[in-house]
Parts: sequence; C-alpha cells; structure tokens
Amino acid sequence: MARRPPKLELEKRETTLDRILSDDELARALMGLRERDPKAIGHMLESCGPPPLRRRAGGLAGLAWIVVSQQVSTASAAAIHARMQARFPDLQASMILLADDDELRACGLSAPKIRTLRAVATSIAEGSLDLDALEHMEAETAREALTRVKGIGPWSADVYLLFCVGHPDVWPAGDLALQEAARMALGLRMRPDAKRLEKIGERWRPWRAAAARLLWAYYGARPKGGA
Repeated sequence: MARRPPKLELEKRETTLDRILSDDELARALMGLRERDPKAIGHMLESCGPPPLRRRAGGLAGLAWIVVSQQVSTASAAAIHARMQARFPDLQASMILLADDDELRACGLSAPKIRTLRAVATSIAEGSLDLDALEHMEAETAREALTRVKGIGPWSADVYLLFCVGHPDVWPAGDLALQEAARMALGLRMRPDAKRLEKIGERWRPWRAAAARLLWAYYGARPKGGA
C-alpha cells in the first residue's frame, strides 16, 4: 500500500521546488496550491485528503511502463510489465532493438506498442532522446523532446514527466479522468475538453502536477455522477 503524504501543516513554508520527488515535497506543493486557490483546493483536500505521491522510476523502464499501460486494464498492464521484466531484467535500448517481434509479442505487447518501444529505443541509441536530460528542462521543452518520438503523444509525455521525472508543473489536460474530476470539483455543468482544462489549469501554476494528483484522488473518492 502506498504511503500517504504527511498531513498538511497550517503554517506557511517556502514552496519553491524544482521537482516533486517525495511526500514532503508534495505536501509543500499542496500548500502552495491551497494558498493560490483556497476554496477549490480546500474542498478537495477536505473530501479526499492529500493524494499519494505515486512516484515511478524514470529512464527507459519508466517510459516503457507508461507505453505498456495505455488502453489496457491495470491487471493486464501489470502482467505485461512482469513478463517484460522477466525477459529484460535490466531494460536497455539495445535489448529492445535486438529483440525480434515474436519475443516482444510473447510479453503481451501489441504491434503499435512494439513500434513505439522500438522508436523510443532507436531515439535513445541515436542520441536524439536523452531521458536523463529531461530532468533539467522546462516542462514544455521536455514534452516536445518526448513527443518528437513517433508513438509518444502528449498524454504519455505528461505522465512520464509527472510521475517519473517529478516535474511540478505538468498538466495532462487530455486525461479524461482529470477532466471529469475538474467538472465535479469545480461544479461545472459539462466536462471540460483539453483546451478548456488547459485554461482552468492556469490558476494552479506552478503546482499543476500536484493539482493533477489531487484531482485524480478526488475523482477516485467521489461518486462519478456527483457534482
């Protein structure tokens, strides 16, 4: 079971962070959010409590997990990931490039996911994608570097930057659960689309990654038809 972040303290503390990599840093980011938007953020915190960190390892293994997890159930993703770990214990780009399609299909990967992983591995091997360097880039620059790889879309890039890199201001506006959570939390009549959610997220800069975590937690805790 994931450890919950420490309870938010009432006193103000310095909230400038380069990344969110620990429960304490997440708590500080949530305090920054509550100072900027006490009504909405306070309501969500009272309803569901502080969200879990859900930190994941970065690098190729982390990005591969995100690719594997797309459009399948959590159980299916875990099974595929376990087979990949068994076949490639220390996942390297060269391993994916040397593996044939039958080996990758045996892990449970679909043809589109095989193509995406090969494109990622090729970009890493050729030096056009440096996953370690993403830690030192602005969110938009890092997002552009990831989405230049064929098969890596904005959602995959945002989720990698949020959970694997720990960037504090990533905002996956195309995520349907995030859109629905915003509808419920803000009392909107209709679920906002990605464009509108981008605008909504401006109120939570520079802590949008913490806002996303909180909205996902709120979504999970609320009746899905509720306001």
